[in-house]
Amino acid sequence: MSDRPVALVTGASSGIGAAIARSLAPTHDLLLGGRDESSLSVLAAELPGAQAWPFDLANVASADLTAVSRLDVVVHSAGIALLGPLSEATQADWRQTFDVNVFAVAELTNLVLPQLRAAGGHVVLINSGAGLNANPGWGVYAASKFALRAYADALRGDEPALRVTTVYPGRTATPMQESVRRQEGGEYDPSKYIDPASVGRAVASAVLATPDAHITEINVRSRPH
Repeated sequence: MSDRPVALVTGASSGIGAAIARSLAPTHDLLLGGRDESSLSVLAAELPGAQAWPFDLANVASADLTAVSRLDVVVHSAGIALLGPLSEATQADWRQTFDVNVFAVAELTNLVLPQLRAAGGHVVLINSGAGLNANPGWGVYAASKFALRAYADALRGDEPALRVTTVYPGRTATPMQESVRRQEGGEYDPSKYIDPASVGRAVASAVLATPDAHITEINVRSRPH
């Protein structure tokens, strides 16, 4: 790592997380968080000042924090989406969704709070349109994203020295969206969705805002085709 600011991006092995890493790479050294060590290593080789930081969000305590002596930004991009009517949602569905989308975010943020406080840092939470409106079939996922929105609002108040930004992307061309379309029984056409790079640039705009500005929320929606 150099003297540049350091950003940790979870879910960096693909999709929005990888796009955010690419957008921050010109200005930040990067810790690329996720489970797929091979994909993280490939991305790290592409981006100067980046290193893979493999860990499992289901076991945040296993994360090796010895590599995190300084941290200016943490971007929580990892997440899962399990769809279906609430009447069919199992306890395991609820637990898995909240473990990844909410509890791991809170636990990891707490673990790195000393470094973030020392840097006057920035926490970015990748939410979803489902964090603003809950539609049929999306109840479990939406509930987790509403909780993530509340977490961000509370963190912003509890840690006034930090900047906290929630990003609400619409449907984005990612492996998660491909999985969502399978669950919905539809076809996946990435040309119909937001380019992940557009979300990455939106995140970078918040992170690179001048110190007098605190961008608290960003909505990213696709334009009609």
